[in-house]
Amino acid sequence: MTAPLDVPARLSAVAVWDVPLLRRAVGSLTSVVERLPSWRARLEGVARSLEAGESWSGQAARAAVAAVREASTVAWAVDAALTASLAELDRLVVEADPAQERAHEALALAAALPGGPDAALRDADRLAAAVGALVPGAGVLHPAGAAAEAAMGHASAAAVAAEQAGAALAAVGVRDAFAPADFAALAARVPLAHPVCVLPVPSGPPGDVAAWWAALPLTAQLAVIASTPQALGRLDGVPAWARDRANRLVLDRALAHRRLPEPEVATARVVAARIAAEEATGGQVQLHLLDLAGDRVGLALGDLDTADAVALVVPGIFNTPADDLTGLVADAEDVGAATRAAAPATAVATMVWLGYRTPSHPGEAVVRTSAGRGGPALAAALDGLGAARGAVAAPAARTTVVAHSYGTYVVDEAADEPGRLAADAVVLLGSPGMEDDAASLEAPAVFDAATPADPISWAGWFGDGHTWEEGYGSTALPTEASMGHSHYLDPARPTLAAIGEVVAGRRAPE
Repeated sequence: MTAPLDVPARLSAVAVWDVPLLRRAVGSLTSVVERLPSWRARLEGVARSLEAGESWSGQAARAAVAAVREASTVAWAVDAALTASLAELDRLVVEADPAQERAHEALALAAALPGGPDAALRDADRLAAAVGALVPGAGVLHPAGAAAEAAMGHASAAAVAAEQAGAALAAVGVRDAFAPADFAALAARVPLAHPVCVLPVPSGPPGDVAAWWAALPLTAQLAVIASTPQALGRLDGVPAWARDRANRLVLDRALAHRRLPEPEVATARVVAARIAAEEATGGQVQLHLLDLAGDRVGLALGDLDTADAVALVVPGIFNTPADDLTGLVADAEDVGAATRAAAPATAVATMVWLGYRTPSHPGEAVVRTSAGRGGPALAAALDGLGAARGAVAAPAARTTVVAHSYGTYVVDEAADEPGRLAADAVVLLGSPGMEDDAASLEAPAVFDAATPADPISWAGWFGDGHTWEEGYGSTALPTEASMGHSHYLDPARPTLAAIGEVVAGRRAPE
């Protein structure tokens, strides 16, 4: 093997690379790439709003939908190209640093040899001459040669990364630092109408699901919703707007299904009626979860994807969607109203989270079986809400769990799941007792409400962690001595207003 005659020149070129400038340029591109998903998500939201006819209809509106969808598809292509290019540029930076460092080292060591770098690196008759000279009799490369060999290896890897970074951008018309002149030229590079391959809905942690969803173009997202609504509607990590669309398809099919078991039909009818009633008054509703066979429903008032403050209301025993959804939605509305009263400029979304089958008779209420199933589901739901926003670089919501009675056990079990509970605050109302102290719930702020007139809060069924005891470590919310177990969310009582302050972030823990 012979050595190239320009090794010293190549080392000299690598030695003067402006690696700090490269690092700053890649950092600037990173900031752009990080903002693109959020911008694309907003653009797709405009397309969905126009498509739904919320503010505009007619031929002009349809043309606007087509235009915004085109922009969304182009934005997706640019996002994908920049993300792929950035991954290679990150690799380029990783290789450029050691390449330059070892080039400096090789040139300095070779300069000390007889004849200098040229003589040390010029001999093409031996393999060692490619990177230096053999130490006489040692059979190993001189340090100058070893350093040069390492420098050239890193430089070659950097060159490959640079080439692949450029190739990734070629898909959107960027070549040799020249980009398309305008949007029309850019759009011409992107296939706007092509068959959509419906990918299987993944399983996995909410973060992985959110990343998968965010990487899909809008056309593919809509195709997945239409083809697999039941699976998608239950998938934590998918944004609320998509879950709502999917679950409404499931709901419509359930109402049209003539052989569905009567309990499932009854639940479907109640859910549909509740949605219709809320929307008739101008309210926004999102059907976040619909599992008719499992008797599980999550119904949100407001936009879970964009709200500044989100509250999940977790009820206790004897609550079912068919029998109690209307009353629970009223509770969620009251929590939302109290939050807006505490912070009028805050966008609020409150969700009735019946994501577990609650105990249906007293015997089930004194064991943790239902909570053991509900805890992991609640933890995943909270993780999913955060992951869906994080995947598109949207601002995180302040998230509060408002749990009542047996629902406090569900929060307890959720906190036992791997990772921290994805909640900024937890409110425990009329808890029959907790396993540990407030710190075990892993939320920055834990509040409680209990009264002498509520015997459940004195029960201690699941441990000595009475939330009202000073040693538990929670902050007490205002109550009245006459309040019973079902009065904590009563608008006429002081506790509800305080809960609104917690949800809004206006009440600090003590």
